[in-house]
Amino acid sequence: MRLYDSLSQEKKEFVPRDGDHVTMYFCGPTVYNYVHVGNARPYVVSMVAKRYFESLGYRVTLVENITDIDDRIIQKGNAQGRSSREVAEEFAQAYREDTDRLGLGRPDIEPLATEHIQEIIDLIAALVERGHAYQSGPDVYFDVDSWAAYGKLSKQQVAEMRHGARIDPGEEKADPLDFALWKGAKPGEPAWDSPWGPGRPGWHIECSAMSLKYLGMGFDIHGGGRDLIFPHHENEIAQAEGAMAGCGLSGRAPTEGAQSGDASQEPFVRFWMHNGMLNLREEKMSKSIGNILTLRHILDEHRPEALIAAFLGSHYRSPLEFSSELLEESEQQVDRLRNVFRELADQAAASGCTPVVEGDAAAAATAPEGDARFLAHAAVRRRAFTDALADDLNTAAALAEVFGLAREINASLAGAGLSPEAAGRVRAGMVEMVHVLGLDALAGGDEAIPVDIVAMAEERRQCRAARDFARADALRAAIAERGFEIRDVPSGYKIVAAR
Repeated sequence: MRLYDSLSQEKKEFVPRDGDHVTMYFCGPTVYNYVHVGNARPYVVSMVAKRYFESLGYRVTLVENITDIDDRIIQKGNAQGRSSREVAEEFAQAYREDTDRLGLGRPDIEPLATEHIQEIIDLIAALVERGHAYQSGPDVYFDVDSWAAYGKLSKQQVAEMRHGARIDPGEEKADPLDFALWKGAKPGEPAWDSPWGPGRPGWHIECSAMSLKYLGMGFDIHGGGRDLIFPHHENEIAQAEGAMAGCGLSGRAPTEGAQSGDASQEPFVRFWMHNGMLNLREEKMSKSIGNILTLRHILDEHRPEALIAAFLGSHYRSPLEFSSELLEESEQQVDRLRNVFRELADQAAASGCTPVVEGDAAAAATAPEGDARFLAHAAVRRRAFTDALADDLNTAAALAEVFGLAREINASLAGAGLSPEAAGRVRAGMVEMVHVLGLDALAGGDEAIPVDIVAMAEERRQCRAARDFARADALRAAIAERGFEIRDVPSGYKIVAAR
C-alpha cells in the first residue's frame, strides 16, 4: 500500500504505527445547518479507507469529530432566540441521520468539541508553558513566530503570509498571523471556566485536543478537504507538536532531545490525506457563495449508491465536477451493476455452491472449460481491483474493474452462460469488491415488489396470452413509471426495480 502524503507531497509506503492497528482522524462538520453534499465526500473517503484497511486484516480506529461550538452556531441561535446548544444538537442529529442514509456505517468515535473542554484547556496550558502561546486580555493566542516549522504543510513562508494580513477589530494579538486558542466570554455566548477566565475554545485547537486524546501523537492518517490545509491543519500541527515535543502529554514516549519545531521529534501525523473539492458550475461548492446542495436533498432525489459511485469514480485527491448529469450517469451505472448481481443470483440459485477465494486452483481446474476461463479472467480483474486500491486508494480504477467485470458477465450470460457454480463464485468475489467500496446494497437482492405491481404484471401476462398487445404495452409503461421493469423469461416474467 502506497499513500500520498500532503506534507511530503509524495507517495510513500504505508505501514501502520502500531502493527496491525490503523489510526485515522478526519475532520467532521460544523453543525449550524444541514450538511451540504461537499461534506459527504470526506465522509465517504474516510469510510471507504476504513473498509479497505479492514479488508486487509487491519484493526481500524476512525475518529471523526463534530464541531458543536462556533461563531456561526452562536449567531444562528441568537437570531432564532435559541441556545447554541439547541442549534448544535438539532443539526448534529440531522448530520448523523443524513450520513446514516449512505449505508457506510459510522466512525468508531465521533467526539463533540463541547465534551472535551478540559482536554482543550490542558493543551492550551501546555502551549503557554512552553512559550508558544500568550494571554492578551481575555483571549489566548498561538505565537506563530515561536514555531519555526510553521508553514511546512501549506508550503508557505511566514514572511509571505504576513504580507497583507491584518488584525480584526476586537482582537488584541501581537501579530496578525497569531490565531486564537481561547476566546474570552462575550454577552450572549456560552462560556466555560479556564485559567484565563471564562470563555470558549478557538476552532483549530479542538481537533488537536481530540485527536491526541483518542489516537496519541504520531497517529497514522489525518484527513479532510483540501480547503483545510491552511490554516486549520497547519495550525493543528503547530499546536500539537508545539505542546507535545518532549513533554509526554501524548501518552507516548517522546523522542529524546526533541525541541520545538525539531524535525527529529515524532510528527503529529504520519500521513496527511486531503480530498479534492466539489465544484458546481466550476465554482467550489460552498455555503458562502450560495451554491448549497444539501446531502439530505441529494439523497431524497437519488439512491445513496449513486452518490457514492459518483464520488468514487474520481480519485479522491482530484476535484470533482458535480452535476445532475453526473448523478444520473452514476445512477444508471449502479442500476446495471445491481441487475448483474440479480442475474448471477438467479443463475447460482440452482446449486448449493459455496464461495471460493480468488486463486483457488482446484476449483478452476475442476470447472468446465468455459467456466474455468471466465473464473481465471475474473481473478485477473480482482487482482487489478486490489492493486488499484493499494495505489493511493485509487477508487476510480478499482470501480472501473468492477464495471468492466459486470459488462463481461452480461456478455457471458447472454451467450454460452455460466454454470450455477461458476456464477456463485463470481458473485461472491464481486460481493467482496463492492463491500470495500461501500456499495453493499447493490448485492443485497431485490427490493420488495408492491402487490399492485405484481397484479399489473399478472394482468399483462394474461393480455399477452389473449394477444391484447396494446393493453400489455400500456401495463408495461405503467409499471415502468412506478420504477420497476418487467422482463419476459421462458417461465413467464420477472419484475425488477428499474433504479
